[in-house]
Amino acid sequence: MLQYTTVPVTAFAQNASILWCDQTQEAAVVDPGGDLDQLLAQVERRGLHLKQILLTHAHIDHAGATGELAQKLQLPIVGPHPGDQFWIDGLPQQSQMFGFPPALPFTPTRWLHDGDTVQVGQSTLQVRHCPGHTPGHVVFFSPEAKRAFVGDVLFAGSIGRTDFPQGNHAQLLASIRERLWPMGDDVVFIPGHGPESTFGEERRFNPYVGSGAGH
Repeated sequence: MLQYTTVPVTAFAQNASILWCDQTQEAAVVDPGGDLDQLLAQVERRGLHLKQILLTHAHIDHAGATGELAQKLQLPIVGPHPGDQFWIDGLPQQSQMFGFPPALPFTPTRWLHDGDTVQVGQSTLQVRHCPGHTPGHVVFFSPEAKRAFVGDVLFAGSIGRTDFPQGNHAQLLASIRERLWPMGDDVVFIPGHGPESTFGEERRFNPYVGSGAGH
């Protein structure tokens, strides 16, 4: 069964998640935006074998430490979708703009597309392309664990911002309704910031899914 722990990193309190298969102890880290010492301490404390980096999208608070971690441990970088290439190219500028440590450039080992799967040990994650916040944003879904790692697509009580370059509000809403809701009301999602919630809760009560701006 897939297990996970979430570690808020960077000044943006971005939810980096460490996922692992409890049968093999093989692990992946989703969105290592920074604070690698904290993330690696969690991996070590649990006796995990970190095998890969998974990216939902390439904003600095989600991807800023990816190049450094990949280089340090010789890890493959999986994701996001090719639509975020320009964000990856711009990471050094993003790090300067927001006062982050310099971001090392990287090229994903594997780009992801809607319908792909990713293995973490014996656990299979389904990939959904969910553009809108960024054009190449993807979501990782574990049907067995009923957990979805959604980056900045959806939050508890809010949705992702769409005022960044190549953001698209209508596209974001379509991604939520067409790609997330069908996963099921009982699925717990781990957003890029803030507390967990369920798709059912947000489908019924999130005021932004119908209209309005995101956060």
